[in-house]
Amino acid sequence: MSAKKKILIVDDEQDVLAYFEAVFQDSGYDTVLARDGFEGFELAKSEKPDLITLDITMPEQSGLKTYYQFKKHSALKEIPVIIITAADESYKNFLNELNGFSAPEVFLNKPIDPEELLKVVADILFDNNI
Repeated sequence: MSAKKKILIVDDEQDVLAYFEAVFQDSGYDTVLARDGFEGFELAKSEKPDLITLDITMPEQSGLKTYYQFKKHSALKEIPVIIITAADESYKNFLNELNGFSAPEVFLNKPIDPEELLKVVADILFDNNI
């Protein structure tokens, strides 16, 4: 069996971090937690996760700015990112139209069904053509 896949969870809400951590760990994934975009960027560089979940609305540094940092960094730009947001469709469309950056792999709306989240993660990590 191959090594466990590692997921970096970036969210400023402690209850969301705990929820995602439990969902992922119960399904056999390793997790790393970041409470803001700054910490998420540093942990992504040091931990080299296989996938990142990223909240868009966070204090200090927005998820959007953090997403840009991931995609500009040579060692991180290929890591798939799932955007977790309560934002509406117009914001998602704006992100999809960004010049010079690929769109995030998936947008998921809060609240998130754990089965849907796990399916999306497995599809990305195990190349099941999401």
